[in-house]
Amino acid sequence: MMASRKRPVVVVTRRLPNAVETRMRELFDTRLNIDDKPMTSAELIEAMQTADVLVPTVTDQINASVLAQAGPNLRLIANFGTGVDHIDVQAALARGITVTNTPGVLTEDTADMTMALILSVARRLPEGTRIIPEDEWAGWSPTWMLGRRITGKRLGIVGMGRIGQALARRAKAFGLSIHYHNRRKVAAQIEEELEATYWDSLDQMLARMDIVSVNCPHTPATYHLLSARRLKLMRPHAIIVNTARGEIIDETALARMIEGGELAGAGLDVFEHEPTVNPRLVKLARQGRIVLLPHMGSATEEGRMDMGEKVIVNIRTFMDGHRPPDRVLPSML
Repeated sequence: MMASRKRPVVVVTRRLPNAVETRMRELFDTRLNIDDKPMTSAELIEAMQTADVLVPTVTDQINASVLAQAGPNLRLIANFGTGVDHIDVQAALARGITVTNTPGVLTEDTADMTMALILSVARRLPEGTRIIPEDEWAGWSPTWMLGRRITGKRLGIVGMGRIGQALARRAKAFGLSIHYHNRRKVAAQIEEELEATYWDSLDQMLARMDIVSVNCPHTPATYHLLSARRLKLMRPHAIIVNTARGEIIDETALARMIEGGELAGAGLDVFEHEPTVNPRLVKLARQGRIVLLPHMGSATEEGRMDMGEKVIVNIRTFMDGHRPPDRVLPSML
């Protein structure tokens, strides 16, 4: 009788849903982060020196210098999340380490939250929720707490991938006119379904939108894609929403423009230096001029379970000697 194959050592850097952790313990020699504290660089390097598989999250910065200290057995980084901007994929591949992610499963959740932010900013929902608990409501008035109607407005989507398209479907149902900028046009059938207008020039699109939503990945090419110059192209009544990555927007320029009345507002679920948030943005939120959420766009029980299942499938497929279904290549970024 053949001896059973040795189970791979899988190091998980953050707490995952109980059902996911339990299944991973059943399948692999799994080392869990019970305290759920983000690993330091030293702790991450130590984990990578002992693991066959690393399961990191967005809070783990896996750059070339960290990868250079990985142990000889590390062959797979199975990221728990879609974005891989925290992983130097090129450096990993150069060391013979495969990188996978969990695409597709968070599309609907993130699109829901993006639409919620659009409504929250336009209709001043966070301000409204504070009025009654703080005993500041004197009764209805025709001119009090006026927001902006979104029906009939133009929505410009920066990045028309899965999430951008899911957002467009929701926004179309709310009567918004759909516009988008992408590296390339989407299929004609999708454009027709969404009644979406393609803009080759991001600058020209920004100058004509009432609402702008950021839904593209963070790559070197999209760092500060919405720079101070581009933000100034937007109209003073426009609002901007970001559920992608904080680094895509120049936060300092955004805060300055909202402070000066050059933009009407913003809804942000992600930040450039998470978990630190720009104090100017925090001040604007306290004044009710913008809406800030703590990176919860994909935070649903169903979404996290689906992510865990994808991680497990990627690990099992790789360990069986096959190409994992969600392999990430530099050409995809």
